[in-house]
Amino acid sequence: MGIGEAFAREFAARGHNLVLVARSREKLQILADQLCRERGIRVEVCVEDLSHVDAAVSVYEFCSQLHIKIDFLVNCAGLSQAGYFDDIPMGKLDDIMMVNVMAVAKLTRLFLPGMVARRQGNIINIASLGGLQGVPGLGLYSASKAFVITLSESLYMELKNKGIHVLVVCPGFITTGFFDHAGHNVTKIRLPLSGVDVVVQAVMRGLSNNRIRIYPTLLDAILVFLQRFASRKTAVRLAGYFAAVNDD
Repeated sequence: MGIGEAFAREFAARGHNLVLVARSREKLQILADQLCRERGIRVEVCVEDLSHVDAAVSVYEFCSQLHIKIDFLVNCAGLSQAGYFDDIPMGKLDDIMMVNVMAVAKLTRLFLPGMVARRQGNIINIASLGGLQGVPGLGLYSASKAFVITLSESLYMELKNKGIHVLVVCPGFITTGFFDHAGHNVTKIRLPLSGVDVVVQAVMRGLSNNRIRIYPTLLDAILVFLQRFASRKTAVRLAGYFAAVNDD
């Protein structure tokens, strides 16, 4: 759903075959059937819960068994829990770290050797403006997205001469079902919300221009630029104000 579905539709429109990964077979199959019918492409459905420790390996083995070579790896699954860090249930903490951190690292590590061998591939990682500083009320989420940003930038430099392009996108608040699942009251957010297509189109431009990090909207870029003139304490305080997670 959300950003993942938007990427699926964009790549399908460009004639790419797809492997769709999520927890719900029914939702995946409906989307797969529609894209096959409308775009005439091949779509495989891989049902996995990326919060499980072996899920990334299962996704890789699924593709290997079908002899599928991945040219675009899109790491866009994400979890969060709005509220104070000490209120996060331990099980939820594990799930967030598995999906936002370990799944990204494992999937990238598993599919990367094939890309390097072919000297061709693209890795697209979805981070967040929240990864550029701590966000009170979204501390674990922002920390996990900081990991995605720094890993992506490191890989960009490691792989740029091997035919592999790594790109990380840092959007602000996006209109998906993400907030409901995270327990985040979207009506309190003090920044405009963008649509998923804004993110996808920004990524496509970034791929064409060989960018390392991109911001989908002008406002996103401005907010990042203004951090240069603020102390870290101020940047964190403002991030919490804009997110408005713990406001009473």
